[in-house]
Amino acid sequence: MRIALIVVGVVTALFGLLFALQGFGAVQGSPMSSTTTWSVLGPLIAIAGVLIAVAGWRRGRQR
Repeated sequence: MRIALIVVGVVTALFGLLFALQGFGAVQGSPMSSTTTWSVLGPLIAIAGVLIAVAGWRRGRQR
């Protein structure tokens, strides 16, 4: 379960980073490019992913 949480967190953080970059216009070629919605949601999703990964990491260290 610990490894699954870490993997899900890292993947979620990477998707959040991608969404943020698309929202900021750094990654072109998508309907999400240069959109305010993804400029806001992307970083929030990335932070959520980091928190999930940290929770998975800490869960295993407590035992």
